[in-house]
This record gives sequence, C-alpha cells and structure tokens, in this order.
Amino acid sequence: MKIQDLTTGERPRERLLERGAAALSDGELLAILVRTGSRGCSAAEIARNLLSVAGGRLSCLFSMSVGELVEVEGIGNDKACTLLAAAELGRRFMSEGAGMEKKPVVSARMVYELMKPLLKGLDHEEFWVLYLNSARYILGKEKVSVGNGCSTSFDIRRVVKNALDRRAFALVIVHNHPSGNPAPSQADIRQTKTLGDACSHFDIALEDHVVICDDCFFSFAEDRRYQG
Repeated sequence: MKIQDLTTGERPRERLLERGAAALSDGELLAILVRTGSRGCSAAEIARNLLSVAGGRLSCLFSMSVGELVEVEGIGNDKACTLLAAAELGRRFMSEGAGMEKKPVVSARMVYELMKPLLKGLDHEEFWVLYLNSARYILGKEKVSVGNGCSTSFDIRRVVKNALDRRAFALVIVHNHPSGNPAPSQADIRQTKTLGDACSHFDIALEDHVVICDDCFFSFAEDRRYQG
C-alpha cells in the first residue's frame, strides 16, 4: 500500500503535524526521512525493511555505512545520506544537551553519560581525550584517533603536547568498543600505562580511561586491578 492510499490521519507527515513527532513510531519517522518510495515499494515499506535489517534497533541502523544502507531495496545514496545526517544530528544534539560539561567530572559514570551520545552505535573505535583543569571542569574534548571495528591507537606525544598547550591539570581518555564488551584489551592496557607514564613526567594526572559500549562501560580507575 502506498502512503497516498492511507487516510490523511494515517499518513506520517500529517500525523506529525497534528500530534507532534513524539507520537510517531520509529517506522513512521523513518518513512518521513525516506520521503518517497521506489517501484513497487512505498516509503513506509522501505522504512520497515530498514528496521528489519537492523534488528529493530536504531543504534544498529545508524551505525550502518552508506554501502550497507544502499543494499536495502529502495535506498540510494541520497536517502542513505539523509539517514546518516539525521543520526549524526541526533548524536550532536544529545551531546550538546547533556549539560555535563558545566559540572566537574568526578566519576566514570559522568564520563559515560557525557560521551555516550558521541560514541553510541558506531561501527568503529574512536579515542577521545577530556582535558580537565584543577577543579575537574572540562577545558575541552578532542577526538585523537579513529580506528577500525576492533582496535585503534593514538599519538601519545600529541595528547601530552595538547594537554600542555591547554594547561590541563588532568586527563581522562575515552574510547568505545563496538563489540558490546567493555573489557579492556591488552593493547588498551599498554596504551593506558604508557600515557600515564608520559603524563607523570609533566605533572599531569591521568584520571581515568573509560571504555564505552552502548549500554555499559568499564573504568580503569574504578577497577583495582589497574590502579597504580
């Protein structure tokens, strides 16, 4: 059935205008982004197919690449770009709206809540650094590395230099595990120790290394095996 065949009250755009975006299902919101159907497949059906391919999870859908999206019938480059642009705007909105940067960073949970909007649903690893002043307020945050689906590394000299340039008192490093398992790898452990040693030469504290997954996290500072 085409969207044009639905009654006015059943069409996603009309429902949004009448009731607001919150009243629409995930499929209806996706249908609005998809906008038009293809031969033999309505926008609503394409939206349902997208959700099916992603196992019903938006985090999985928005971690798909353009190449993966265009494999879904009815999705071309234009529609794929629209979907990924919407996902990125959502991530930026959540990060901007968190309000966490106006508070001192005193726990791994705060780091997780601050960084989850930027890292949730990614299909690759990213390393970020939070630069803190002596009161643990964030002077700035920076993405220092982008890797593949299972690993990444960063330039320790660059991180230390940037910390000195910002006159940072302390650092927190953050990266994600797309696998869903937040346990640190041996490479994570080695990089953390090496960065901690480098920072100590300049009286900069490495406060924590937080490994983030979509619904959980691991903190080096809170796990006694990695303290000291």
